[in-house]
Amino acid sequence: MTDAPLLSIKGASKRFGAVTALEDVSLEVGGGEFFALLGPSGCGKTTLMRLVAGFETLDSGRVEIAGADMSGAPPHRRPVNLMFQSYALFPHLSVFENIAFGLRRQGAGKTEIAARVAELLQIVRLEGVETRRPDQLSGGQRQRVALARALAPRPRLLLLDEPLGALDRQLREETQFQIKEIQRRLKTSFVVVTHDQDEALVMADRIAVMRAGRIEQIGAPAEVYERPATRFVASFIGQMNFLEGHMESGAFVGPFGRLPAGDDGLEDGAKAVLAIRPERLAIAPASEAAEGLRGVIEDVAFRGETTHFRLRLSGGETLRVSRGADGGRSFSIGDAARVSFPPSAARLFASE
Repeated sequence: MTDAPLLSIKGASKRFGAVTALEDVSLEVGGGEFFALLGPSGCGKTTLMRLVAGFETLDSGRVEIAGADMSGAPPHRRPVNLMFQSYALFPHLSVFENIAFGLRRQGAGKTEIAARVAELLQIVRLEGVETRRPDQLSGGQRQRVALARALAPRPRLLLLDEPLGALDRQLREETQFQIKEIQRRLKTSFVVVTHDQDEALVMADRIAVMRAGRIEQIGAPAEVYERPATRFVASFIGQMNFLEGHMESGAFVGPFGRLPAGDDGLEDGAKAVLAIRPERLAIAPASEAAEGLRGVIEDVAFRGETTHFRLRLSGGETLRVSRGADGGRSFSIGDAARVSFPPSAARLFASE
């Protein structure tokens, strides 16, 4: 990633009638960066992508690419290409002609087209299929042809709209790493729009988590996962336990008992929510642990590399606990247990 941003969005707002799709959104994407717009349906991420591509116009704000104001620039005048969720391949054209389509529109010569298509087929690992048509390819192969076609004209910025949504789970996981490898090799800036948190965490250098037309947090995957800025981010990224309580003399207090709290800036008496990841909880038999929250095992689910527990606390709350395969003693439904965690592993938010 270069120091100067390739894409700069400043105060972008967009409304459709009475519906506010985006409100005062600002972000930057660096050269060679893989950036993800992540959020639930209707959060504004697709609208933002279409504004960058030139398919929508801003009500207010500014979009700059490589320092140039894109206001009024039509899609074909922007150094941007878009890979659609449906792939939108031409069914009557071969793989070669699909990839070459944008190059022909640019007026490239036959030698240049042949060399560029061959290069991209090698990059996306599809050598030898150039004469096939899309209906003769697997879903994963069609996805890579669509990616090669989008990359063929050498855009400065590639926008990917839910690029893996049409693939099954196993193929989707495999393709995530392939796309990341291709992006690193070409050093083209990618912006992926997705509602899939795993997709964003695996592929992106940075993630913007969106909600109701606004950005809740921008950060590296580990930062967003480990230090969510809001309760929404904490609940949307990964699995999270929440406990309701209030602050009292520097501690977090609720029906479950009293827990130490870090420097959260919340005043005494303030209602608060404590968030803790299932994998950050240590679990031990109640007979062997004097400290921690006491409860009873309600459910046990074995999932290969991890075992998941549901623990009903004495105050009635339920905690999810995840433990690796080497986690030691097993538990059965009905066992009494205690869970504990270091204060640094939890996040405290003011109750909404």
